[in-house]
Amino acid sequence: MLHVQIVLFDGFDLLDAIAPYEVFCAAEMLTDSTALSVELVTAEGPRSVPSGGKGLPIGAGGRLDPTRRGIILVPGASGELEGDGPDAIPTILARAANSELAVLLKQALELPDQIVATVCGGSLILAMGGHLEGRSAVTNHLGMDLLGATGAIPVPARVVEDGNLITGGGVTSGLDVALYLVERELGPRIAHAVEQLFEYERRGTVWRKEGLSPRQELSVRDVPVVAAVDMEPASRLSESDVARESVFDGIWDTTIATPVGKLAVQLHITTVDGVVQGKATQGDEVSPFLQPVLEGRTLRWSQRVTKPMRLNLAFEVNVDGDRMTGTAKAGILPASKLSGVRVRGATT
Repeated sequence: MLHVQIVLFDGFDLLDAIAPYEVFCAAEMLTDSTALSVELVTAEGPRSVPSGGKGLPIGAGGRLDPTRRGIILVPGASGELEGDGPDAIPTILARAANSELAVLLKQALELPDQIVATVCGGSLILAMGGHLEGRSAVTNHLGMDLLGATGAIPVPARVVEDGNLITGGGVTSGLDVALYLVERELGPRIAHAVEQLFEYERRGTVWRKEGLSPRQELSVRDVPVVAAVDMEPASRLSESDVARESVFDGIWDTTIATPVGKLAVQLHITTVDGVVQGKATQGDEVSPFLQPVLEGRTLRWSQRVTKPMRLNLAFEVNVDGDRMTGTAKAGILPASKLSGVRVRGATT
């Protein structure tokens, strides 16, 4: 029997979850009752789960079992599009990515025979947990930059297949993901019968890394992804900038106010022969600056971090004497404020 577990979490998007649920329920009705079963689950077990938006409660009847062979489907979130309040979509996704749910999904992804599917922002829960690095995926168009910032490979398709990972784009792509999975696992006749029942035809070609590749791959909305990890660690300043290089030199104790809490980060910045160099230390993690650029009293760089989640961040800071202010940002996540003080002069 093909068993489908649709995962709910506080703030989930109703259509992301219920549209696939109806597709799988229809497929169950149209086949032998031993061919397929579907249930709503949570990481914690049976409970009432408030959806995003107006908080419509939906009852989940079971606990997510990452080892039960079949399909695990993860919806995205619904809420405020901007800001860092508790009901903002980035905050909801970040909470899920730092919960027991992410641990269970990681276990499932590591099983080659287990299918993990996502709809809309569901892929960002996996990506923000550091579980999609190097894998092709899609999410809502608003989150494609963030998806790339986590180390995943954003593909602008309706549905993307990468091994045991199936991801869907915007909210209504949940229908297409579920219909594709029904066709893949139960055959085209059952999928076609569900399409006829719903009076809906699956949209788009499912992208797979197979066959001939086009001469020129389409970029994600022609917007560069933040900070590739193979970038050069430093950039040379112009002669006019060298005279101002010392304003950033030193060791800085900074605090970054992220949507999931405040982070204490120490920055070590120096310049050697007109080249900006830097590193950030958080606990036992040390991350080098990538492509730092100094423009007057503004310093910008990118940086790969793993805490509180795997992200490529874009930093922009300014100094006024021994005080530093600025921001750190990744994709659609709201910019996190950075503030700090210089605790020591130029690094050695």
